[in-house]
Amino acid sequence: MSPSQESVYPDYETETSQTSKLIKKFKETPFVPIGMAGFTAVVAYGLYKLKHRGDMKLSLHLIHMRVAAQGFVVGALTCGVLYSMFREHVVKPKE
Repeated sequence: MSPSQESVYPDYETETSQTSKLIKKFKETPFVPIGMAGFTAVVAYGLYKLKHRGDMKLSLHLIHMRVAAQGFVVGALTCGVLYSMFREHVVKPKE
């Protein structure tokens, strides 16, 4: 490539690490990584409580943990959509 030509993919060449992509995604939509972290936390808590579930059936315990994890993710995504709508329609200056 000669020096006079511009790069076809300037963003791809400058941001190739996974960490920079994750940081960019977090800045654009902060509730997606929060939803992922919440899902991971609920799953980790469910695995921890799996030992101490008492006389509760395994299938019932797993159903409760699945519903809790899905609820957290759906709630985080809903908050993210509301946040982006607020940012685009209320905070955005009128043109």
